[in-house]
Amino acid sequence: MKLRFILAVMMMITTAAAKNNLWDNGTLKVSDNQRFLQFSNGKPFFWLGETGWLMPQRLNREEVEFYLTKCEKAGYNVVQIQVINGIPAINTYGQMSFDKDFDFSHADTHGVYGYWNHLDYIINTAARHNIYIGMVCIWGSMVKSGAINEEQAKTYGAFLANRYKKCPNIIWIMGGDIQGDIHPEVWHAMANTIKSIDKKHLMTYHPRGRHTSAQWFNDAKWLDFNTFQSGHRRYGQRMGNITYAIPDSTEEDNWMYVDSAWNYKPIKPVIDSEPSYEGIPKGLHDNDEPRWSAREVRRYAYWSVFAGSCGHTYGNNNIMQFVKPGFPGAYFADGIDKPWYKAVDDPGFNQMKYLKRLMLMLPYLERAPCQKAVIDNGTRYDRVAATKGNDYLLAYVYNPKPFTLDLTVIKGKKKKVWWMNAEDGTVVLLGTYDNRKTTFSPTPTTGDGVLIATDSEAQYDFSTIADKDANTPDNVDRME
Repeated sequence: MKLRFILAVMMMITTAAAKNNLWDNGTLKVSDNQRFLQFSNGKPFFWLGETGWLMPQRLNREEVEFYLTKCEKAGYNVVQIQVINGIPAINTYGQMSFDKDFDFSHADTHGVYGYWNHLDYIINTAARHNIYIGMVCIWGSMVKSGAINEEQAKTYGAFLANRYKKCPNIIWIMGGDIQGDIHPEVWHAMANTIKSIDKKHLMTYHPRGRHTSAQWFNDAKWLDFNTFQSGHRRYGQRMGNITYAIPDSTEEDNWMYVDSAWNYKPIKPVIDSEPSYEGIPKGLHDNDEPRWSAREVRRYAYWSVFAGSCGHTYGNNNIMQFVKPGFPGAYFADGIDKPWYKAVDDPGFNQMKYLKRLMLMLPYLERAPCQKAVIDNGTRYDRVAATKGNDYLLAYVYNPKPFTLDLTVIKGKKKKVWWMNAEDGTVVLLGTYDNRKTTFSPTPTTGDGVLIATDSEAQYDFSTIADKDANTPDNVDRME
């Protein structure tokens, strides 16, 4: 058994070395303008995240391979996980993470399927698939309950950093659905300990719903970029006779969190690390509520990115819990209606890649939000979100109604204009337009999409956004 495992690891290392890995571009860093992520060789990194919270606890090795293969084909380059979801955490092989005293001296005594060896396998498998693992070190509920104190956080942080500092595909995440003012000393102790040992990998904080990490940690030296959780509630949602209290009246307007991020100094990149999940009941806990659809989760992605986010994290209710037939229970299993291995074929899961392809097809690091390009903008679902570079303007339209754009905000005497269908990534050339304010009228059958306008003399080819070969991994070819 040990020999087979060693040979398997050697094969993984050989395969990874032969493949064009993302980290061949160097380590991830914050861009010079403090708004994006890029590799040390200058190439931009568009974070396209998937929410695999309970993968370390629920999936066996064959399932890990299947899931990460699906993630790579769908274009994801980050998977967010809960390193531990309890004290102790127990994996699918019945192996325990550590005892309540955080004693790591016997952490690897259970052989190749031990808790931390299994996590090693997950990280190495993700590396073969060009995927970073977003390591939520400990879920916030355990910090809130006092199950870990400041000294234990240092011990745990040192264990994690020493074990994984040499892995190329790690991104550290403090927090885990918790406000940062609850035992902040624990987060600072863990984060600073990890950073003192691992000076290579980026670090952020995952906050409670409808909050941003910038509220508590923007000036912390260990925080490289901010995340926010826009949450799962719809406009004006009520529970019985009570209307949900939504901080700052953001409701579904996740772009507001991006706008507010630029008010914090120093400026740091920002991303929505938990928007509404595909297939989850609106508001989370009432299974009689309608589920968030693929079209709605696309809207969250485009609104956030066009407001200036450095990427986006998608989530699926049926995937993040990894529940399957015969499983003896479910964690937070609101509205589960199919096993996770069928949900990876859901439309939203497989449509996020079109946004990533579009963004990386254009000069990326010069991109900025540009709402002034939208004349007489609508509100809520009628709002048009716009972003631009020097010679391109993008406008995301959720409801296919007439809208007016000022094409003069980008260079060029004439503008070439396309329409991209957000559902399948197909792009149709609409024609060449004069450089002025112009009204466009998508047909009602178009659905949501992106109006692409460029300087007519620029040479852009948008025909490769739609799928050509479903068997070609997106993470490698599209990055070059």
